[in-house]
Amino acid sequence: MIRHLAATLILVLAAMSGAAQGQTALRSPETGRDFWSVPRHGANSFNKVETPAHIQAAGTFGVGFLRIAFGKWQGTGRDFLAGDLDHYEGLQSADVAHLRALLDAAAQVGVPVMLTPLDLPGARWRQNNDDRVDDRLWTDKTWWDVSARYWSDIAREFAGHPGLVGYNILNEPVPELGHGPDETAATQDQQDGWCAQVRGTARDLNGFYHQMVAAIRAVDPDTPIILDGGWYAKPTGVQCLTAIDDPHVLYAMHMYEPYRYTTGRLNGGRLSYPGVLPYAGRDERWDADRVARHLQPMFDWADRQGVARNRIILGEFGCDRQVQGCAAYLTDVMAAAEAGGAHWAFYSFREDVWDAMDYELGDGPTPNGFYREGRTRDLPRPVNPMSEALRAGLARGRTD
Repeated sequence: MIRHLAATLILVLAAMSGAAQGQTALRSPETGRDFWSVPRHGANSFNKVETPAHIQAAGTFGVGFLRIAFGKWQGTGRDFLAGDLDHYEGLQSADVAHLRALLDAAAQVGVPVMLTPLDLPGARWRQNNDDRVDDRLWTDKTWWDVSARYWSDIAREFAGHPGLVGYNILNEPVPELGHGPDETAATQDQQDGWCAQVRGTARDLNGFYHQMVAAIRAVDPDTPIILDGGWYAKPTGVQCLTAIDDPHVLYAMHMYEPYRYTTGRLNGGRLSYPGVLPYAGRDERWDADRVARHLQPMFDWADRQGVARNRIILGEFGCDRQVQGCAAYLTDVMAAAEAGGAHWAFYSFREDVWDAMDYELGDGPTPNGFYREGRTRDLPRPVNPMSEALRAGLARGRTD
């Protein structure tokens, strides 16, 4: 761990030196609370190992912010930063130093970070839990209290950091899983009934978020807070939420529908966009208009709640780079988000353990050597329709 931290600090200094010599076109982020006042376009980074060099590369590509998840990182205990989420006793000092060094680098190169846990006490990410669902957070409010303490500690430690522009409370929560209405075909009455049924219980995402926001605001009044809707942050997943009276709380949706098209292993080379695609038990045509209609429930909710459109984020979207029409799909999703006034972040920028959504690689097979440690930064990245669509979209979110 000491060697890993030392290497990180060396890379921070290198990034700072490179910036001083004008080697890249870098820019300084606004303070966190002001950052989201204008349209922002960024990317996700769910890497196993995050480095200042990777953050700087994202800036060179045009990424305006990085939604960084640390759930895969090696820490001093089982869980990075927390030690052990099942027995949380406080943040781990070495992990805090490591994260601070990365935030310092992010501030230096002008690619600020939205910090996004994949796990909370009582809610381990399935991929980090032997593919088992961890539902404790949604069955026992004791875990709410532990999670509030965890978030309070994070906010106390990093409040005001210039490389930080948001606390994203939990990636893709699913208190409905196995208990609520169908995620793709529920009627409005079924959704409303579910919201009423769980109000005040441990499955009440709205109550959970109110407690988390209060815990953070007790120690950090300014850093923006991002709340994903339920059902893996689907655009309809905000229906149980009521807007929190805080101008620096934002709300997020994700977009991978129709899932059987965007997912390579399900698509199998058979489905193309735009075209007739399976969704919610039927076949229907998906094109730019259909994509916009899929996102619309989030904007309708915002309007009903009096939430400004610049407090809406499309926090993830993407398609397997080998499916037919991926560039067109990315283009239409970006256009729909921007037309609605939302910020966005594509998934993902040069992920180090999975190549399916590394769009710079083009639509060919996995490059030789992809899975060798550190190899991803050296791979050929030919100009292609997907990467160019993203570059153009990112440029529309630049403010310098």
